[in-house]
Amino acid sequence: MLVLVPDNQVEEADIERAALGPGADLRLFRCQRGESVPDALWRECDGIVMWHEFRLTAALVARLQRCRIVVRCGVGYDNIDVAACTRHGIPVCNVPNYGTTEVADHAIALLLALTRGLFPYQERLRADPVVGFRYDAVPVVRRIRGRRLGIVGLGRIGTAVARRALALDMAVAFFDPHVGEGWDLALGLARCDSLEALLATVDAVSLHVPLTPETRGMIGSKTLAAMKRDAILINTARGAVVDLDALHACLQQRHLAAAALDVLPSEPPDPRHPLIVAWREGADWLRHRLLLTPHAAFYSEDGFRDLRRLGAETAALWLGAGRLRNNVNPEFRHQAPIGR
Repeated sequence: MLVLVPDNQVEEADIERAALGPGADLRLFRCQRGESVPDALWRECDGIVMWHEFRLTAALVARLQRCRIVVRCGVGYDNIDVAACTRHGIPVCNVPNYGTTEVADHAIALLLALTRGLFPYQERLRADPVVGFRYDAVPVVRRIRGRRLGIVGLGRIGTAVARRALALDMAVAFFDPHVGEGWDLALGLARCDSLEALLATVDAVSLHVPLTPETRGMIGSKTLAAMKRDAILINTARGAVVDLDALHACLQQRHLAAAALDVLPSEPPDPRHPLIVAWREGADWLRHRLLLTPHAAFYSEDGFRDLRRLGAETAALWLGAGRLRNNVNPEFRHQAPIGR
């Protein structure tokens, strides 16, 4: 059983080897282009376990002759040509259950950091512990008890965020057309029938959707204009869900109170983008109203170990026992495997 990892993220793959079993031949690379992997490995690999840095294109899928599974170590799989894999009869699986609590904690932490002024307070005190020892004149500080949090995407993470917000005595509403009737009643949430209806009524919105053609640019000029003037936007989902140009204009016009982004359309971010320039330079109009973290919401040592183990296990279960979990393209079964 030959398993290829084109964009390996660890120096010692002990967790992966243990999960795959003693008979596995694990080949590790750290690259972003298919040309960096010997052509023979594309032809001969039985499975691919990949991360976020590599793009599995249709051209690469066409070179696979024995591959029986592709596993994405993570929730999003927009760096895989799933349609090409489906045409070739290859199942694509993700790992959606490794960092649910970490991402939910991070989203709430971003909200609290903004609404409690943690960073401006620290910055003032560091600059001058005497003059900076004051509690006022912080742009976003407010009470969150009784405020209304809107969640876009009530999956595993969105639900975990909702539970945390309820524990903080917030009211919680959500928009997710894929969630069945009754979940709102079971969880004590308010359901909104449209994204615009949600955005118009909440004090903060947290995004928890995958990147798809439908969600790309979902938060743009029109949807931002639908938000309340003092609302807060939080994105720990995928960067391209938010139109960064539109967000820049919205913040500059002071239509939104603040935004917190763990993900960006390009990562690392383009340092020349006007919003990034204003943030780095500490522009007066943006100061303490934009909080950025480096796509770190998923991360903890515990969560990272889980992710590594679950990704390798998913490949091993299918290759060794014919058990498929977290499959995102069930249509693959209707295709005759090509060349395998």
